Amino acid sequence: MNTEVETLSRQIRSLLGHVAEAVQGLNEDQLNWRPPIAGANSAYVIAVHTLGNARAWVLGIACAQDVERDRPAEFLASGPDAAALVDEARDLSQQIESALASLTPSDLDRRLVPLPKYWGEGQPYEISVREALFHVVEHAALHLGHLQLTRDLALRSA
Repeated sequence: MNTEVETLSRQIRSLLGHVAEAVQGLNEDQLNWRPPIAGANSAYVIAVHTLGNARAWVLGIACAQDVERDRPAEFLASGPDAAALVDEARDLSQQIESALASLTPSDLDRRLVPLPKYWGEGQPYEISVREALFHVVEHAALHLGHLQLTRDLALRSA
């Protein structure tokens, strides 16, 4: 693995670890609590969506693996505790480490149009593998902040 891929892999896996840390210790009510703002998401939803995006963009787009994603279902998710989320984050982190280890420096410049099932909202357009990986870093960091704020609010409201 080259230094740039190693750096991106490490950063993505670190962010997934922080997502897992943010939900640990929350009870069912706290995990599924939603701020009283239209369209606001629970900590559980934010974690599920962040993991779903990372799986789709790293494994599905950047590494061309056939993975499943039901993005609308991510926003309906709920759960009794954080154990499944923590396990999923750990498993996904290992899958990402393994998948990215097979990329070469020239793979980062490869251009592709992602499948709509991985893309999310809007119409997919051509991107490089590098751009896909940077998207995951940006997306996970943004939602980690949302998750941490939502966690704090859920703890305060309980």
